[in-house]
Amino acid sequence: MTETHTLKIESLTREAFLPFGDVIEASDAARHFPINGGNTERYHDLASLDAGEDGRIIASIFRGQPRELPFTVSMMERHPLGSQAFVPLSGRHYLVVVARPGEPPVASDLRCFLATAAQGVNYANGVWHHPLLALDEVSDFLVMDRSGPGDNCDEAALEILAVIPGL
Repeated sequence: MTETHTLKIESLTREAFLPFGDVIEASDAARHFPINGGNTERYHDLASLDAGEDGRIIASIFRGQPRELPFTVSMMERHPLGSQAFVPLSGRHYLVVVARPGEPPVASDLRCFLATAAQGVNYANGVWHHPLLALDEVSDFLVMDRSGPGDNCDEAALEILAVIPGL
């Protein structure tokens, strides 16, 4: 039998996610102010998007197939040359699995967050993360990441698998 590590599913908060990047959400904790004659509230500078040297930020839509829980995490990836931001467009919650930048992570390094339909995430440069983990139904995400020269995706297999339990 393969050895596994069970992940605890945590609520996604700015404070808990800070070591990994930014939570993108319209909350009272974010700097915000009225614009357009008071008709619109601007939640300002919510993520530190990083295109890296010689890169530029591009916007794409990723359509994620739903994952069934429990789910086994067997690999992680990172983008060493720039950040990668995901903003949900389909009104559904999703999971975020991350580990700090540096050497490839082991299962016990991973953290799992449940993001609401109103929360996006911006993975800081070099943060290890699992590819998109949509839940329940096919879900679209606005993705802002780096385009430019160089190899901007490293993958690492986990020797001990991590399991995300049911919600």
